[in-house]
Amino acid sequence: MSSLSLANSLVETLPAGEEGLFNPWKDCCVHDAEGNGPAQKLERLAQHLDCSPEFILVGEAPGYQGCRYSGVAFTSERLLGEGVIPRIPALSRRLSTRRLPFSEPSATIVWKTLYRLGIAERTILWNALQLHPYRVNNVWSNRTPSSSEIALGEPALRLLIEAFPVAKIITVGKKAEGLLHEMDISTTGSVRHPANGGATEFAAGLKNML
Repeated sequence: MSSLSLANSLVETLPAGEEGLFNPWKDCCVHDAEGNGPAQKLERLAQHLDCSPEFILVGEAPGYQGCRYSGVAFTSERLLGEGVIPRIPALSRRLSTRRLPFSEPSATIVWKTLYRLGIAERTILWNALQLHPYRVNNVWSNRTPSSSEIALGEPALRLLIEAFPVAKIITVGKKAEGLLHEMDISTTGSVRHPANGGATEFAAGLKNML
């Protein structure tokens, strides 16, 4: 299966148009810059998946400063503009209409750690729920997804894991750890999510696991 076919198959498992849940590869955002719609985000996702990964890091859910506009988990407009994301060419245009490019703290921490450990080229990033949970009437917000919302991500996650059967799965945070446990899928382990002061523990946990 090609990386674009895989990306399409993953996205097809996810609902679109849900209130309080934004699908980056099907829904359009009023703050998307011209030329950064669902098709462009899907293309970047396919580029990200175009490898034989040794590791799959599974987080909780996309944020408004990251995947909502980039189309790739733990990846921000700023990082893409700097051209530091493997397999994805540096941006030639903006992704959002915000005055300055979005820079997601968790994304910066994750990629900095992956490069320091020498596994950036061999890692795929995903989320338990690959839909951005936001507070209604405020698209530039993040909220904790409910258990029923997290469950919406199970078909895509199972499909991704089946596509890369030899990859080691590492969960990032309790939500991802809980979903993989419910799916009865064994993982290499779990690390602290880098958000809310967890950067040091995340980096140390990932290093120890390797």
